[in-house]
Amino acid sequence: MKLLIRKLFDYINLTKGEDDKSKVLDNVKVNISFRGANLWILACAIAVASIGLNVNSTAVIIGAMLISPLMGPIVGAGFGLGTYDFELLKRSLKNLLVATIAGLVVSTIYFYISPFKEAQPELLSRTSPNIYDILIAFFGGLVGVIAITRVEKGNPIPGVAIATALMPPLCTAGYGLATGSFKFFFGAMYLYSINCIFICISTFLIVKYLDYPIKKQLDEKIQKKVKYYISTVITIVLLPSIYFAYQLFEEKKYQQQIDVFTEKEFNNKGITIIYKKTQFNKSPKILELGFLSKRFSDAEIKELNRSLKDYELNNTKLVIKQDTTDLKSDILNEINFNKSVLSQKDVTILNLKKQIAQNHFDNNNLLAEMKILFPDIQNISISNHTFNEKTDSIKTVPVLIYKSKNEFGKPELDKLSQWLKQRLSKKEIELYRQK
Repeated sequence: MKLLIRKLFDYINLTKGEDDKSKVLDNVKVNISFRGANLWILACAIAVASIGLNVNSTAVIIGAMLISPLMGPIVGAGFGLGTYDFELLKRSLKNLLVATIAGLVVSTIYFYISPFKEAQPELLSRTSPNIYDILIAFFGGLVGVIAITRVEKGNPIPGVAIATALMPPLCTAGYGLATGSFKFFFGAMYLYSINCIFICISTFLIVKYLDYPIKKQLDEKIQKKVKYYISTVITIVLLPSIYFAYQLFEEKKYQQQIDVFTEKEFNNKGITIIYKKTQFNKSPKILELGFLSKRFSDAEIKELNRSLKDYELNNTKLVIKQDTTDLKSDILNEINFNKSVLSQKDVTILNLKKQIAQNHFDNNNLLAEMKILFPDIQNISISNHTFNEKTDSIKTVPVLIYKSKNEFGKPELDKLSQWLKQRLSKKEIELYRQK
């Protein structure tokens, strides 16, 4: 048993492959500075990320995150906390502030002069943090600091830069300033702050776990004072972070229960919801709903409010918008305030709808037209089929299966094929007769 435990510990032992601690600290200190080239690189990365958000290009945003040096001062702050190095902590926070201000200035200028100010889905997704953002920042930070402390750095650092996504929320905050939308600004800065804090916390934990030496001061009184200050900073960082994490977890759980409530009480009964808005931070919490055609009596609304407790939606008030004028006004206000109501999910749904529309054929209309030209045809079925899957020559071709009184000869088949290509605007089509 002891041997098994020893082997298990050997597998998870972080001290194996660890780089010299003084060398790691030197590298960390070098990377926290934002002067000269580093500041120019940051400014260019911010500009690239802002363009990516503006044109809704994920690839461009990822590229900007890879060249961004923003992780340096955050990791430096974590090392400063872990080693009680007050000077390192001060330098790191100062440089992080410089980097943040520089990022806000560059992104604000870009979005101010850009003629395209529509909020794209990539931008909208950076305006409100959730519990998953905390988990990504924390575990991404763990990976990053573990890689930094290795002799063989490997390739996790670029992945950490992409996963923790410090750059996009900072650019989104700049967009908020440029367009005067403080909802965007504060939401994005909240996400940016959460990312910074949890990367810093994960760095601090690894530094303590690897037992990096505490920086010694010449005077014992100064040593005690530094320890006191650092301990205070750690408490100030940790306690609100735990609260933020708890709040975001509760909000996520609350939203899930709302989804269950609306699904069971309305969607499953064929009642279409066209407007939904939640106000989680109010007391009582507010759930506003608007419906396509269904109208509820006062008794039904009271009963629905009572049923909220069955779905663990305590301290919540259900408000049903039934006045069409008010409902239209609320929907229009929501659209105008956000500039765009499209989220990444909405865009995905629209793309899927387009694909479905492209793949859908009106069999009834086609059959009616076809019978005029080819009276022998009795019935048809047409749909897209994919050929050569799992190969480089994959193609999608419409396939028509038809039922006819008599079998067509080659001239008639060619005529039918040419007509269908013209009618459906397709270069290729397959024909098969049902026997």
